[in-house]
Amino acid sequence: MIGGYNQMMNSRQRFLETMQSGQPDRPPLFDEGQREEVLDAWRLQGMPDGAVLPELFAIDERDEIEPDLYPSPDLEPWPTTLDALDALEDALNPDDPARLTEDWDTCVRGWADRQHIVMLRVHRGFFQSIGVDDWRRFYQMMLLVKDEPRVVHKMLKIQGEFNARMAERVLRDVQVDAAVFGEPIGNNSGPLISPRTYREVVLPSYQPVFEVLHRYNIRTIILRAHANIYPLIPDLLKVGINCLWVVEVRALEMNYPRLRSEFGRDLRLIGGLDLDVLREDKESIQRELEEKVPLLLEQGGYAPLLDGRVREDVSWENYCYYRELLEQLCAGCGQ
Repeated sequence: MIGGYNQMMNSRQRFLETMQSGQPDRPPLFDEGQREEVLDAWRLQGMPDGAVLPELFAIDERDEIEPDLYPSPDLEPWPTTLDALDALEDALNPDDPARLTEDWDTCVRGWADRQHIVMLRVHRGFFQSIGVDDWRRFYQMMLLVKDEPRVVHKMLKIQGEFNARMAERVLRDVQVDAAVFGEPIGNNSGPLISPRTYREVVLPSYQPVFEVLHRYNIRTIILRAHANIYPLIPDLLKVGINCLWVVEVRALEMNYPRLRSEFGRDLRLIGGLDLDVLREDKESIQRELEEKVPLLLEQGGYAPLLDGRVREDVSWENYCYYRELLEQLCAGCGQ
């Protein structure tokens, strides 16, 4: 008995049941993992020596396969003309053995008979796919979007086809439970490109990846958003994204109860709990969890999780209170 309920399912089973509108014994409860400096601080505050969090709380284990989706280092500089795009294609070789971990065969054997959740990262998102890593490159590429859209279309097409082949390379060996698209595309005020540009320029390049995922029957397709992407959600749902995982976004539009009210259960949700309240008092933690968790669990298709990774300024006492209250709420709200 953990957190007030019987553990009838393993992590993988309850994740699949939750995301496919089934009947899990409880929602999956993730934790992003703590840095060693956080654990050191917590031990000074009373965390038992030698203890690990999954022994103290109900935490579902999750692996994320992260193939190398970056061009090879010899691509310098990034191309800005159609004629130069052959260099990008050459720098994205999906058959390169180094794009998967050195112990790939050992990992595959470990995933073959598992009880935990395995996700596959399949795309780095629009800006990273066109080489944006600073404001100079951002400005350069926005001019290309406006003045030379064919270059951007071709660049994204090359990246999308490469990502699809990488996904297939993994899926031939591993049965995964979800695919993850990254999309660091803006900030709290909104995306840095318009919905029209996203719809007409970006999303078509994702289609080869979707085709592979559908061929391998991957039913949960997650967009992990590092920005307020509210204006893009209708188009994301149309192309096949069915789960949203918002990370470190402070925007009213990305409030999960509001999103669920507008988009319904077609949009599954992971996360959405404000990490900042763990830096406050227990009343703030209680208010945040009680306003969101029971409602979203009752509607289904929801895995509760903090919207960021815990830092040293979160006390051990507050973290324990958060986990214990979360488990109580999950025990009292079946899906």
